[in-house]
Amino acid sequence: MACAAGRFDELQSRPKVIQVTARNSSLLRLFSAAALTLVASAVLAHGDVVPQAVDTSSLKQVGAEWLAKNPYLGNKEAIRIGDSAFNQNCARCHGLGAVSGGIAPDLRYLPAGQEGDEIFMQRIRKGATRDGRVYMPPFEGILSQEAMWTIRAWLETVRED
Repeated sequence: MACAAGRFDELQSRPKVIQVTARNSSLLRLFSAAALTLVASAVLAHGDVVPQAVDTSSLKQVGAEWLAKNPYLGNKEAIRIGDSAFNQNCARCHGLGAVSGGIAPDLRYLPAGQEGDEIFMQRIRKGATRDGRVYMPPFEGILSQEAMWTIRAWLETVRED
C-alpha cells in the first residue's frame, strides 16, 4: 500500500496536461476564430476615422494662399492646438506622440525646418496613393491650412534626428 500511495503522490505533483477532446477542440477553434476576428477588424479599421474639426480661432489666420513655411513654429498656443489635432486626426495611424507602431511613417523623423514643412504639407494636403491603394487620405478641404500648420508646429516639438 505504501508503494501505491507514493506513486499517487508522484502523479499529483506532475504538471497537469490538458487532454484534447472534441469539446476542448471545438472551444479552442471558437476562441481562435473570435481572436482572429478581433485582430482582423482592428487591422481593417485602420484609418477608418471621421476627421475631427480643429478650432484655430485663437491664432492669427494665414489666409487662402498656401504658405511654404510654418507660420506657427514655436507658437505655444499653436503647439497646444496641434497636439490635440494630431491626437484626434493622425494618431490612429501615426501613433500617440507620433511614435508609429509600423502602420504609417513615424513623423518624429521628418526633417526640420522648411524641408520638413514642404514634405509634410505635400503629404497632408494630397495624401498618399500607390497602385490604386489609399495609404493616407488627402486632408486639403477637410482641415484648414491653419490646422495643418498647428500639427506641423507640434511635430517639431517631438522631432528626433
